Amino acid sequence: MTAVRRAASVLCAALVLLAGAGAGPAQATGYRYWSFWERTGGQWTYATQGPSSARPDDGAVEGFRFAVSADSADASRPRGTADFGTVCSSTPARSGRKRVALVLDFGTPADAPSGETPPARRTACARVSDDATTAEALAAVAKPLRYDTNALLCAISGYPQKGCGEQVASGRKSGSDSGSSGPSLGLPIGAGVVALLAGAAVWQSRRRRNASG
Repeated sequence: MTAVRRAASVLCAALVLLAGAGAGPAQATGYRYWSFWERTGGQWTYATQGPSSARPDDGAVEGFRFAVSADSADASRPRGTADFGTVCSSTPARSGRKRVALVLDFGTPADAPSGETPPARRTACARVSDDATTAEALAAVAKPLRYDTNALLCAISGYPQKGCGEQVASGRKSGSDSGSSGPSLGLPIGAGVVALLAGAAVWQSRRRRNASG
């Protein structure tokens, strides 16, 4: 193997090291918002429609959870068990009306906006018209609600008092947890490799001249 090839091999190895050294832990980001869930078969499923368009049937169990999450796959589910018979046991059926069991999980202090304390999780049974949406059922039992200009649900029962779907650090890190605040190794490694290649090239050139002289 020639000196230049050996140097190139060292360069490749150094670049791999450089890539690993330069890639510190990335702080994962998320959004602080109310997620909307539907409960069937004893399991929570992230709703495929918004509460203003979903029209649950009589006997449905719907849930809302306030938390910081990156996306629907990462979203926190409402806590506790939810059962229509328990939530709506004291709300009798009426002709032309439907009952929707709602689970309202205001989240944890860690997910709360600065200066706010989440209320305790609670359930409610909304008795609304047969064609009512989930948003209308929610409004019947959990006012005041707050929406932004894009109809995104921002607050239930006044919580949180401000903010709506803002981006925040989620507290998790992607990659290694052993990040360093010191200077990057990229500069000395890169300079060393360049010097090595330059020296090898000069040595190889002199060797060729001596061999031909």
